[in-house]
Amino acid sequence: MWKIGNVEIDGPVVLGPMSGYSTPAYRGFMKPFGVAVAYTEMVSDMGCIYGMRTTRQFIDFPCDGPVALQLFGSKPENILKAAKYALEINPAISIIDVNMGCPVHKVNRTGAGSMLMKDPENCGEIVRVLKKELDVPVTAKIRLGWSSGQMNFRSVISELEAAEVDAICIHPRTREEQYGGKPHYDLVEGLRKEMSVPLIISGNIYLLEDAINAVECTGAEGVMVARGGIGNPYLCTQIDTYFRTGEKLPNPTVSKQVDWCLKLADAVIDELGNDAAMRRLRSYAPHFIAGCYCSREYRNMLTQIESRDDLVNVLEKIRDKLGDDIINNDGRLLQPDDF
Repeated sequence: MWKIGNVEIDGPVVLGPMSGYSTPAYRGFMKPFGVAVAYTEMVSDMGCIYGMRTTRQFIDFPCDGPVALQLFGSKPENILKAAKYALEINPAISIIDVNMGCPVHKVNRTGAGSMLMKDPENCGEIVRVLKKELDVPVTAKIRLGWSSGQMNFRSVISELEAAEVDAICIHPRTREEQYGGKPHYDLVEGLRKEMSVPLIISGNIYLLEDAINAVECTGAEGVMVARGGIGNPYLCTQIDTYFRTGEKLPNPTVSKQVDWCLKLADAVIDELGNDAAMRRLRSYAPHFIAGCYCSREYRNMLTQIESRDDLVNVLEKIRDKLGDDIINNDGRLLQPDDF
């Protein structure tokens, strides 16, 4: 058990913010697998201020456990207005998080996301303004810096701590690197010892061993599962179980993956309706069988589904052929006795 401000976090797994993925349905599906706190999709401060209908849908959701609303913007007063609007719409939001690490150009050109890393003082001022006016904890998600020649994360952390931020999440790549290459965990080794607030570590968490190495390297309280959890929800269970008991759970069978995919599908259909859900599930579903034999053929079939019946037909074919086999995150098929 650890805390972000006054919010108790019961476990190490933090579900990361992912555009197009971190919807209420997805967060609700993932929570029982061991997610201790979940982030929303990144929400524009100006979208909140203008009360845009498309923005409101990211804010007005049921909260089952701690949820952090992630906002992006560059001006402290606008982010504050957005946060107040969001909390008025949904008082159950547990945490306000400010994105200071998104590397996408359309975000950076507004001065938001990773662009904030160029101005550590403004990073601190954003948090300071929010902390003064809000009754919920305030956190920030950052990167190493803008580029290899401007890795100023320690300066940003210092400004955030001076502003009394409640926790910091760091992705150990620069904006210049986007999501390519390997995260620089060597540059954040022992980082938690240098900090006065909880640390969440993010970046290439695809396997249990990735999470173990990231936490042992940095000393972080939380480990953020993002892309690595898409189609692999049991990764959250493996991480949560290990850090509670030391047990390393084996990967699930194909049959279990089929069950979980169908459960997520039903949640997404309920949330979006058939047509919009199918567009989303053409992206979700192939990840669930990515580690099984002949998965390319099945993945292609799943990208063409038009209805829940189509999804069921493909998944049941996979179950009939491979149900007892064990998924391997590296894309190889393991038999049960390989463990």
